[in-house]
Amino acid sequence: MSDEGQPITGLRPGDVPEHVLTCGDPARVARISAGWSDVREVCRVREYVVAVGEHQGVRMAAASTGVGAPSTAILVEELAKLGVRTLMRVGNSGGLAPGLALGDLVISTGAVRDDGTSISYVPVAFPALADHRVVGALLAAAESRGVRHRAGVTWSLDAFYARNAVLGEGGAIEPMTFGGYRPPGLARMIEDYRAAGVLNMEMESGVLFTLATLYGLRAGCICVVSDRTPWPGPAELDIDKNMDACIAVATDAMLALAREA
Repeated sequence: MSDEGQPITGLRPGDVPEHVLTCGDPARVARISAGWSDVREVCRVREYVVAVGEHQGVRMAAASTGVGAPSTAILVEELAKLGVRTLMRVGNSGGLAPGLALGDLVISTGAVRDDGTSISYVPVAFPALADHRVVGALLAAAESRGVRHRAGVTWSLDAFYARNAVLGEGGAIEPMTFGGYRPPGLARMIEDYRAAGVLNMEMESGVLFTLATLYGLRAGCICVVSDRTPWPGPAELDIDKNMDACIAVATDAMLALAREA
């Protein structure tokens, strides 16, 4: 392992521990690490903020990936080169499955790879699977805390506006793109994935699971349902609802995994 800093984050060997909780939003790093001791920031570059601390005797880190697969892949690459072995995403998502309510937690068992970055590494037929140990730890933590949760497949996509939709007049599915541009097949895609039992939509789990499998890492993902697809409107958006519970479940799971190692 080289002593030189990583090209994008500048992180060096010894800067980060083996266990990292990731999030898209840099502001969430402080929220994840709020209950830790001896917290120090080791990176603040572009969309990447990384804080390291100790919680219940376990050294861990919180790190932001930014939005989407390209920036997530960069962080995963650089963390892997520094010896990180367990990555757990804590995020927001759009609920796709009927019955999911705002604030419910979704634990991803795998992801539909609807992104371009992971395809740069391996053909799309290669599965994007969460590590079974991470899934098990998340399920146990959620059940112990008594929070509403479901486990299943997540649709991990690239284009936020081209893959999201709103309910138009008469219940028609309308695109969220500028000027009403209609990405081909969007309504059918939403219907097909819902029929297939896909639970939710977000933008990072597909590439996270793919790279973790390729590199022999453990990875998982737990997301709050912060809105529903198709989007009924602003009244049905709550990014913060139950995020504290999501962070608590992820932290409990990471502690359990670290102590098993």
